[in-house]
Amino acid sequence: MAAAADLVVPTLAIRSSVGVELWSSAGAKQPYEHKPHLPREETKSSRSICFSSDGRYFAFSNGQEVKVLQAPGQDSAASWPVKCVLPRPKAFYLQFSPRGSYLCTWEHYAITKDRPEGSPNLLVYEVATGAEVFAIVQKNQTDWQPSWSADESIFALVVGGEALFYDLGAGADKGFAATSRKIGGSRGGMLSLGPGNCPPYLAFYTPGAKGAPSMCKLYKYPALGQNQTVACKSFFQADRVEMLWNKRGSGLLLLTSTEVDKSGASYYGNQAVHFMATKGDTCSVPLSKEGPVHCVKWSPKATEFVVVYGFMPSKAALYNLKCDVIFDFGEGPRNCAYFNPFGNLIVLAGFGNLPGAVEVWDVSKREKLANIKCADTTVFEWHPNGEWFVTATTAPRLRISNGFKVYHYSGALLHETMWPQGQELLGIEWQHFADKTFSEPKITKAKHEGIKSSQPEASKKAYTPPHLRLLKEGKNPEKYLPQPSIPGLNPTAAAGGANGNKRNAKNKQRSARKDVNAVNGGDADSVPAEVAESGAPAARQSPVSVPRPKHQPDNAPDQQVNQEEHGQANGQNISEKERKIRSVAKKLSDIKKLKVRRSQGESLELNQLNKIKMEARYLDELKALKLSA
Repeated sequence: MAAAADLVVPTLAIRSSVGVELWSSAGAKQPYEHKPHLPREETKSSRSICFSSDGRYFAFSNGQEVKVLQAPGQDSAASWPVKCVLPRPKAFYLQFSPRGSYLCTWEHYAITKDRPEGSPNLLVYEVATGAEVFAIVQKNQTDWQPSWSADESIFALVVGGEALFYDLGAGADKGFAATSRKIGGSRGGMLSLGPGNCPPYLAFYTPGAKGAPSMCKLYKYPALGQNQTVACKSFFQADRVEMLWNKRGSGLLLLTSTEVDKSGASYYGNQAVHFMATKGDTCSVPLSKEGPVHCVKWSPKATEFVVVYGFMPSKAALYNLKCDVIFDFGEGPRNCAYFNPFGNLIVLAGFGNLPGAVEVWDVSKREKLANIKCADTTVFEWHPNGEWFVTATTAPRLRISNGFKVYHYSGALLHETMWPQGQELLGIEWQHFADKTFSEPKITKAKHEGIKSSQPEASKKAYTPPHLRLLKEGKNPEKYLPQPSIPGLNPTAAAGGANGNKRNAKNKQRSARKDVNAVNGGDADSVPAEVAESGAPAARQSPVSVPRPKHQPDNAPDQQVNQEEHGQANGQNISEKERKIRSVAKKLSDIKKLKVRRSQGESLELNQLNKIKMEARYLDELKALKLSA
């Protein structure tokens, strides 16, 4: 680690079912824990925690209000004073502006008797004074976040499919009071402002309607006219679009997706990746394997990006700005990708419904450094120094085995904290820092010294049954069977126990009654138990005679009638031809049902259509069987 990084130890914000607190570490090899000077507030109603992008402020909700705390600066032992308190007891999401000057809060939209039109649920506060500067109704929960330019001179958001822009620069007169520009207006429109440039580039997405394709256009603010587009990309099959800018704001990736795959090939719908550049270039990102797109991430270096895609085992590939594959990571059980803050390391992982395999790769040398297992991970985040990362198991996704672990990129476990039973870990987040606070780490293959996990590891050995284990040890498995408690009783009967003996006795008694009933022509239940028990062996050993039917001649032997009737009842005397006739008739009956379904407009599978084509062959086969019979 660089010398500058040694002087800075990021705090770890933790939100649990019992409160919100900040943890810190005394050094690189010291565990994370709560310090007396760090803030802690007991609450069971905290919904959100958030650091500003430069780490100066930390905000959290406690069910009564939103508090904003200020970081102590260079003195890590100092306390975190309260900067402002916001009266938002129902705040659900929190977001700082790029420079930390404003804090946005969002809560669920609600209608009351006093306010039938609904109260504003998206509010913006000035952090320095705690004053409310903007409020509006934003019903959409998934894309509630407003957009900011990097210098906070432009504030924009989408309401009802229309993008509204507010100028907040030094020369702006209206500020949050009135919009300066508008764009769009169709339902489902989405907006994203690019970072880096001031004034920024922006992307506006318009969904397709009535057979027209969906479209995404790039503009250079404030030129937002119809003929002032910098680049334009149209595409079909896009119910939703995720827009991802690189760090410089010069390239944009579009992850398009549909909710339903009409071809039925995928449960996850259709996904595609498109690229747009502020120079005007557009193209589709080529994917060499069919299946969903699991993850798309830009490198912090802004010159390359990674895509994880395809049916499991999925593929992962690294692309340049020309959308050419520059490295293929191969296939594996993964659905996530995470670059470290410097872009020289990448983690490919399989979380969610996958077992939690984590691969750490050196991006520049194109080689794998570590392969570890982080099962049940729901949160993953890189440390600002680019060498460590934290994995956590949080509620409500998983309510047991909650806790977090800190790893070195070499795979060494540096810290582990498991949450006590009865409590839940809800969220965890590293403190952020301004750029160039940490220097880029030098990547080596050296194994870092770590600790051993307190959690039991799953056995990697294949299961071996007990009797095979005993045979490998040279022992006789029969010697280890349960021994009978009654002298002379065999082990099999002893293993059944008292219940097994009673069950066997009842079965014997019932079968004996049936045999005696067959002989006497009476009711089996009316036969005394003594007769049934005494007659059981004889009934089994001697042939059973039954009364002759009325149509049977007197000279026909009883035994022959008995065998014929019992054989027909059990289906044992059916000839081979009869079986074939029944089989072919069954197939013809199925074909008749399929033809009825097809006449009703139902679409049939390929194998069902092939079966219908075989109808003539089955008819000929049935005719030949009946003639030969």
